[in-house]
Amino acid sequence: MYLTIKTLHMTCALLSFTGFLFRAYLMVIESRWLNYKWVLWVPPVIDTVFLLSGATMAMMVNFGFFTQFWLSTKVALLMFYFLFAGIALNRGKTKTIRVIGFFLAVSTFVYIVGIAVHKTPLSWFALT
Repeated sequence: MYLTIKTLHMTCALLSFTGFLFRAYLMVIESRWLNYKWVLWVPPVIDTVFLLSGATMAMMVNFGFFTQFWLSTKVALLMFYFLFAGIALNRGKTKTIRVIGFFLAVSTFVYIVGIAVHKTPLSWFALT
């Protein structure tokens, strides 16, 4: 059961990030696709399944907020990822702020993946 939920979680993470990149691209080219309803409601559905599957896995491994620091760091950074993605896609007042939000969101996501892979808050820096 754990592996099924983990696979669902990783799939949703990939879909969420891919959807973010797609919507950012649509924003840059100022596409009419951003006005379609499915572009607005699909990402929150994917993100909800993503968060619920992550919470389910955390409960399955008896996640204590301070017992597994790498997992706590991952959850905290996930909130920053959502914040930066929101700035990049619609909360940034200027295109410059949106571009900065985009790069912060991408960097945060890559760092979170490193934490998940290496099981340490050092993320990709754990290789050195």
